[in-house]
Amino acid sequence: PSPRSCQPDGANEEALQREIEELKQKDLALDQEIEQLLSEGYSLEELEKHISLLHEYNEIKDAGQMLLGKLAVIRGVTTKQLYPEYDLELSD
Repeated sequence: PSPRSCQPDGANEEALQREIEELKQKDLALDQEIEQLLSEGYSLEELEKHISLLHEYNEIKDAGQMLLGKLAVIRGVTTKQLYPEYDLELSD
């Protein structure tokens, strides 16, 4: 491809600029949220530990969902039908 064909056209460039601006706004909002938590007495180490634990929880939950899905396929039922059997709430 020619160097010219790799350059974004005006519409794509505007879309990229909007996306960059949205990401900057999200970054600012997250910085403000961190500042608020710090002002409430949380430490950065505590926040990082909490985030790490949330990631671990989500990974375990994803693995559990995958296993429930495979079990549902084997049994020929929906995942939702397995929830009562394992005392799970649909909101879990």
